Amino acid sequence: MRIGLIFSSLFVLLFACNAERDYGDKQIFRYNLAEGLTSLDPAFARSLENVSTVGHLFNGLVQMDQQLQLRPCIAKSWQILDSGKLYRFTLRSDVYFHAHPHWQTKEAQKLKASDFVFSLNRLIDPELLSPGSWVMNPVARLGDDQLAISAPNDTILEIKLKESFPPFIGLLSMAYCSAVPEEIVKLDPKGFRSQPIGTGPFQFKFWKENIKLVLLKNPLYFEQSSEGEKLPFLDAVSISFTKDEEVNFLKFLKGELDYLSGLKGSYKDELLDSKGKLQKAYQEQFQLLKSPYLNTEYLGFYQELKQDHPLMNKHIRKAINYGFDRSKMLQYLRNGIGTPAESGFIPKGLPSYDTSYQAYSFQADSVQELLEKAGYPRGEGLPTLRLSTTSQYLDLCEYLQHQLGKFGIPIEIEVNQAAINNEMIAFGKLSFFRKSWVADYPDAENYLSLFYSKNFAPEGPNYTHFKDEQYDSLYLEAMKIDEQTERIKLYRAMNRIITEEAPVVPLFYDEVVRFIPKNLSGIGVNPLNVLVLKYAKKKL
Repeated sequence: MRIGLIFSSLFVLLFACNAERDYGDKQIFRYNLAEGLTSLDPAFARSLENVSTVGHLFNGLVQMDQQLQLRPCIAKSWQILDSGKLYRFTLRSDVYFHAHPHWQTKEAQKLKASDFVFSLNRLIDPELLSPGSWVMNPVARLGDDQLAISAPNDTILEIKLKESFPPFIGLLSMAYCSAVPEEIVKLDPKGFRSQPIGTGPFQFKFWKENIKLVLLKNPLYFEQSSEGEKLPFLDAVSISFTKDEEVNFLKFLKGELDYLSGLKGSYKDELLDSKGKLQKAYQEQFQLLKSPYLNTEYLGFYQELKQDHPLMNKHIRKAINYGFDRSKMLQYLRNGIGTPAESGFIPKGLPSYDTSYQAYSFQADSVQELLEKAGYPRGEGLPTLRLSTTSQYLDLCEYLQHQLGKFGIPIEIEVNQAAINNEMIAFGKLSFFRKSWVADYPDAENYLSLFYSKNFAPEGPNYTHFKDEQYDSLYLEAMKIDEQTERIKLYRAMNRIITEEAPVVPLFYDEVVRFIPKNLSGIGVNPLNVLVLKYAKKKL
């Protein structure tokens, strides 16, 4: 038995290596996912790693470009009718699913509008338990398990909403909403997670979980570059799953990996100087790509504590907001990567981000004034506040502890395991906690929904249980307005209410950081931090 396992493992490694040799090393894009993958099925594209990988294999009706502008994909055009409650899409007629033994003829592979009817209804299947089922919440129902989605013919798709919801078109750009082939999924529903068939620029070849994933160029892919060139340019994509970040960094330096993403403590200072620029020693070898990242890091205050709890006092919450220097925090702890969150909760990178609005900055005088108003002059008599976090963000919380301690605001840090910390936040067990919100779709509603009173956690994302009648009224009004400029005005008004009531302490708006070799182009960078490889080129 043991010998069989050894030979099986050797076969896996040899197959993966040969898959790369067949295409020539220079034609393969190689990168590592230390966090691993849980599924290749778009219905389970919850993590960033899953979303990017699914994007190599599948397409949706629409897509976002690097500036988060909505672009056609499988749908070449669309209309929004009936006061925003009916979406009618006209699909391309040259989209084919990847090769599969089940297909009898090439014509049988062609995507039809009915495939989207199946794919989107599949998200609400109670047996599937897709984490993306919520994306279909705005869609009207024909029954408990049937959405109001129809295909009058092979190239027309219609989706009816319960009521107008302007961000809906952005929701459809999410990986959850990718087209899957009904025939193939029904052949082996459980096996689809590891044997996916999509329409994307790359098609599945091989996956040994936690070891290697190989994708090959899709010869029938329908998209072209802006110069009219057939996409994709790469012949293959090879993904490894080594957890050791030091090993991955060394492989990148040696040219064995073509991509490094994010800031890891092990190599942050090696690659970047204190101002977030690439160190001179690596400027001839690598490129540094940066972009605003739709991720707001923040501290949250639970708003249903006993009325005599200090954190129920708005002056205390605002004093904490004014009590530390966000710019220095980023410089000391993140090599200047990120933007100080001084304009409220909506992050840089969204149209609703207001550069002219100064919400919170470091103001020592304001801290002292607010503490006095709260009845704790210079912090005298203020009970110790417990801040809950995970080990990953301990350095950040210790920085805040030190800075706020100078004003007599005592902070005790509680470190929990990530899963336990998230669960306790969701069920209102923590009074003061560190959290982050990464956008699911590029509309400020995604962030402002965290403060809508009907979204209380654990059913919704309102972890602070913030409630304000004026805020709720503006939120509902914004959902009735299709015109973006007018909606942005309401979004910004809501952002100011959050600042004034201070249920959160926005810390910083994150930044996407990518390192690639000089011989690569077309990788790009986007505020959703999704890795798009269909435009990638490797110089021979």
